Amino acid sequence: MSGKLPQKKFFRQRAHSNPFSDHILEYPKSPAYMDWSKHFPAFFPPKQKAENLLEESPSNVYEKSQQSSQKKVEFADLGCGYGGLLVALSTIFPETLMLGMEIRVKVEEYVKERIKALRLQHPGQYQNISIIRMNAMKFLPNFFEKGQLSKMFFLFPDPHFKTRKHKARIITTQLLAEYAYILRAGGIIYTITDVKDLHEWIVVHLEKHPFFKRIPDEEVEKDPVIPFVRTDTEEGKKVERNNGQKFLACFRRTEDSTDSSED
Repeated sequence: MSGKLPQKKFFRQRAHSNPFSDHILEYPKSPAYMDWSKHFPAFFPPKQKAENLLEESPSNVYEKSQQSSQKKVEFADLGCGYGGLLVALSTIFPETLMLGMEIRVKVEEYVKERIKALRLQHPGQYQNISIIRMNAMKFLPNFFEKGQLSKMFFLFPDPHFKTRKHKARIITTQLLAEYAYILRAGGIIYTITDVKDLHEWIVVHLEKHPFFKRIPDEEVEKDPVIPFVRTDTEEGKKVERNNGQKFLACFRRTEDSTDSSED
């Protein structure tokens, strides 16, 4: 296996993809059925064969998955592009599992090859990041349990400029209910865009939601993740080269009565 990094020119694809198209995607029927060993082999033992899992109840499968490894994905980069943020954060949080979701086939292939090469070039490193080809607007609860994630990233998402396309934006009232479900109390949603209209849309929707509260700018600037959010994605670098503006907003997941009752 080669340790040579892939070249983007062989994996180019249009900037955005229609989330409502019928993409052929593979996803588990619940988080308990997800085989993370394929993504994080250094952290997870090989999963039972699928045919054996089908014979067991979801509760038994879930219990066994808990016994086999206490590690869970904590950071999710939704629409992760070419994986710049994942790679940047991997060595900053070496014990934290991070998953990128990307719907574009060639881009997902590029990131997968990039991670393989980095693991070979730097033994023992980059074992905590992976990518999956997935529509994050449809199947997040199939991968993540209630309150599992501590950070969710929405970096330079498709602005869907036309009014009739706004329903396809990654931040909507309906989708925020799912994000609130999988993000733990105290967890953070990071958003950044170079489109002011989209930024305002994101802020309005998150501020209206009862389970999210905007983090003051002065507190945001102290977050060690922020420099990477601004500059380590391909889109972020492009905006930088063009001297464009970047609009950042971060929101913390508040605690609700359901969270408290489970303690």
